[in-house]
Formats: sequence, C-alpha cells, structure tokens
Amino acid sequence: MSKKFSVFLTVLFCAFIGCMSVASLLLPDKDFSPLENRYLQKPPKLSAETLSSGKFMEEAEDYVSDHILGRDFWVAAKAWSERLSGKKENNGVYFAAQDTLISRVDPPDPADLEQKIGYVDALAGNISVPVYFGLIPSAAEIWRDRLPAGAPTAEEKAVIEQLYFSTGANVIDMYTALASHSGEDIYYRTDHHWTSLGAFYGANAVFEAMGLEPISLEDYQKTTVSNQFNGTLFSSSGVRWLAPDSIDAYIPDQGIEVTSWFRGAPVEGSLYVDSWLAEKDKYSYFLGGRQALCVVKKEGSAGPRVMLVRDSYSDSLTPFLTERFSEIHLIDPRDNLSSIREYAEANNIDAVIVLYSFSNFLTDRNLFVLAR
Repeated sequence: MSKKFSVFLTVLFCAFIGCMSVASLLLPDKDFSPLENRYLQKPPKLSAETLSSGKFMEEAEDYVSDHILGRDFWVAAKAWSERLSGKKENNGVYFAAQDTLISRVDPPDPADLEQKIGYVDALAGNISVPVYFGLIPSAAEIWRDRLPAGAPTAEEKAVIEQLYFSTGANVIDMYTALASHSGEDIYYRTDHHWTSLGAFYGANAVFEAMGLEPISLEDYQKTTVSNQFNGTLFSSSGVRWLAPDSIDAYIPDQGIEVTSWFRGAPVEGSLYVDSWLAEKDKYSYFLGGRQALCVVKKEGSAGPRVMLVRDSYSDSLTPFLTERFSEIHLIDPRDNLSSIREYAEANNIDAVIVLYSFSNFLTDRNLFVLAR
C-alpha cells in the first residue's frame, strides 16, 4: 500500500467519523426507541461528583451510542457480523435452532434467593388465607435443546426445585406443565414471554395446585389477532432476519369487568386492548400492559377471589384464570408497594398467588412488599 493511498484512507476515515459526529449532534434527541422498545440515555449532567465517580463518562458513552446517526442500522449490522463470524450470541441473546431467539439466564446469587424466598414465607406466615408460589421457567430451560451446543445458562429446574422444597407456601408446578408440551409453540420466538398457548398450560397448573377443575383447549376457538409481533429479544439482539411472531387469543372478552390503575386513578380496562396491536409493544394487547393494580371480575361466577402478585407473564394468563375465579386482583410490586396482607384482608381475598417468571424473580427488587 502506497503512502498516498494510506493518507487517503486516513483522511477518508476521519472525514467519515467527523461527519457522523456532526450529523449525530445536529439530530434532535429522542427519548424512546420503538424498535428497541426502551428509553434512550439522556444527556449526562456534568458535576464534580459525576466526574469523580466516573458516572459522567459512563453516561456520556451511553448517550453517544444511543443517539448516533443510523443507530438501528448499526445495531442490525453488528448482529449480522456476529452471525457471519460464527458466533451464536449477541447482547445476551442466543441465535437458537428453529429460528428462535433465547435470552441467556445467568446463575442466581444463593444469598439473594434465600432472601426472596424468605419474603414469600413471611407472607405465608402472616396472612390467614392460603398462599401459592409459582416460578415460570424460561425458554432457555424448556427449549434447552434449541440452544447452541455448550451455551451457558442457569440450571433453572434445579433452582426451582430447591426453592419449592424450602418454602412453606403451596407450590405450583409450572415446570412440568410446560416441559410436557415443549414441542409446541409455548414461547414466542422473538420475545421472552410465553404465548397464549403456554399461558393456557400455566393456567391449568394453577388450577391443579388449587384443586380446581382444569379447562380444556378444545372448548375454545383460537383467534390470531396479529402476525407482525417482533418482541423484546428481536429488539435487544439486533436480529432482523427472523419472521415475526403471531399473537393469539382464546377467551372471549364477554361478561368481564376490568378496572385498571395505570397512573394512580382507576379507569375502565379490558382483557384485550386492540390499540396496542398497532404499536411495537404488541404484547401489551393483554390487559393494556404494565399497571400498578388491575381488578378483573367475572359476571355470575361463584369462584374464589384471588390476588395475584405478578409480573407481565400474568397479562396473557389472566383471560384463562377468569374461567375459574370470580375476581382476580393483580398487583405489580414494581409500581405498587402496598401491603399484600392488608389489601387481601380489605378485599376479602380467598387466596394469594405469587407468580413470577424465573428471570423476573431473580431481578425484582421490590419483593420485600410480601413481608409487609
């Protein structure tokens, strides 16, 4: 390579970097990325404290990365380069068999697990109604055969069995309910949630644990409400070459009264919110998405009133639960720090169900509300 050509390449590269930097600075800041389904880094605040702690530089790096010109293209290009180089993972998401994206689950901290199961036991010991505890294994466990060879992920089944053995609460065997149907589409391929079919099997696991009659899939007609769902793993992995998922509904929204607390005040809700099907976050079609409290009542039902301490997996589970419960009170500790015991007593709750996906149980920092 001649010296002139080397200089030319250097000037060209510097010009490219300079133009990208200027164009990125001139672009208006965005607060949210619909494609990645997350909020973007805000401009860092400069102070002696943020400089000394390193927070300023960390946030500045994230800000530049989030607001670079053509970010969506660069994210997808990185995923393609990882795939072409033979790598089977990008941003903690495995490129698994059968065109499936599966999120890696890191092994949990034993001390953290002990503390969290202690919160569940505190609730079971402080309340006068039965407490049921269930953990929903992730696709990384149930679809382990789809993972790339040697891909590391937590041994969820062993951890769940350990927690079930040690807790004083009644347990819900979600693992067996899902593992026995592992050949079916019980998780989305581009999202971390279970599908409506997976939620159906989960609902029957709840009914079995509580001694209630199971429901039969043959009694319902499946309705596909969208075939253009690109979920959270599509967003975080940068993978853009997979076909989107479909979203199905089974239970009709009839004779159901839903009250939702999205922003602190009660509003009329619904089992299904069609407007979300036009958005990137189509999973929020179920119940309308994240909310501090949601109360679902089934007209004419004589079933028990249950309280569900839950994460987002319960959004698609709830329609099936209406088949056996007269009232379902869903509380999300991320946005609602009310005493579970006091709420149950005030609302004549017959049973409390603490139901989490395995991954969310590991990361939730508000489970202390169970012990209040």
